[in-house]
Amino acid sequence: MRNTILIVDDAEFMRVMLRDICADMKCDVLGEAADGQQAVDMYKQLSPDLVLMDITMPTMDGNEALQQILADDPNAEVVMITALGQKDQVLAAIKNGARDFIIKPFDQERVTDTLSRILSRLPVA
Repeated sequence: MRNTILIVDDAEFMRVMLRDICADMKCDVLGEAADGQQAVDMYKQLSPDLVLMDITMPTMDGNEALQQILADDPNAEVVMITALGQKDQVLAAIKNGARDFIIKPFDQERVTDTLSRILSRLPVA
């Protein structure tokens, strides 16, 4: 069974890049959200294996969305995506339960390595 991913980023070009990387990894992208509130709603509907979530977004930021997702599902696998210079937000995300983080601009190998490591730990359905 293929792993499922929810991509959350307010920049469409970032979602496209991540979707292409996930496709190369033979993962199914179940949905894409442009803000944290959409992410929370879509997570409840879709129950993906992993969420790739930007930290800085309108409406609800990634850290707040992370907390809401983990409140509903303490076993959720969330990897945060952040721009350089957001060290405090990254540390808060890790403290709040994010499994890892990826710094933008990122390269495909870094994303692939991170996703492979986390997805390999998931139980096989």
